[in-house]
Amino acid sequence: MLKVTDHVLQILAGLPNDPGIYQYFNADGNIIYIGKAKNLRKRVSSYFAKEHDSAKTNLLVRQIADVKYILTETEFDALLLENNLIKKHQPKYNISLKDDKTYPWMVIKNEHFPRVFYTRKFIRDGSSYFGPYTNFKVIGTIMELISQLFKLRNCTLPLTQENISKGKFKVCLEYHIGNCKGPCQALQTEEEYNQDIEQIREILKGNINNVIKYLEAQMQQFATDYKFEKAQEVKEKIDSLENYKSKSVIVSPTIHNVDVFTIVMESNSAFVN
Repeated sequence: MLKVTDHVLQILAGLPNDPGIYQYFNADGNIIYIGKAKNLRKRVSSYFAKEHDSAKTNLLVRQIADVKYILTETEFDALLLENNLIKKHQPKYNISLKDDKTYPWMVIKNEHFPRVFYTRKFIRDGSSYFGPYTNFKVIGTIMELISQLFKLRNCTLPLTQENISKGKFKVCLEYHIGNCKGPCQALQTEEEYNQDIEQIREILKGNINNVIKYLEAQMQQFATDYKFEKAQEVKEKIDSLENYKSKSVIVSPTIHNVDVFTIVMESNSAFVN
């Protein structure tokens, strides 16, 4: 067993069996390692129980003069907190997360005819960010659903009303294959486009039922107006949303049960954690 100071032994004895993150400090009071654990007592104690196969780990343990921890609700919360603290403090012995990698966000870009995509870069430009997500399957499922339900542009053209009215742009292949409705040539109004964006915003918040109710009312109105083809298109969207919701990937009628931990909307100076 490695040599452990009385101070560290006292801390180990009082560690809870709860999820959280732990921080190791050296004699100078500097953070040298940050980790996460499903069970703090078991995880932290394991460092001091024996000599390790890794020379780096043995060297780390010999430098530990103090241990501090932060409790979290779940192991997932601990993972997110660990990532953020490592980025902030850059501990000497944390190698795997010291680069620029981080968890991705879904973003609704702050621009005319907003694009919706995922990104690892959080840019404070007034865009709305949803996440972060630790599961790339979730990101893929969301993007697949959005592309199935909505025909959004993915180009980076500056689609201001002035540019569009001057005829600066022409529709591309995405329009011809049915993936975009051609806002660059005023074939779709900004008001119509933003209605889709608001539905996407609700989906990203986890408010699937609100979107379904909106679409059901829209479908009924189309049917009343004898626009049966339009009504069928909306019905297909509803079916897709119901199927998506039944898989319980991230969506729930209540926001506290979904894989969305932060929603940032700078344009309204709102930060929800």
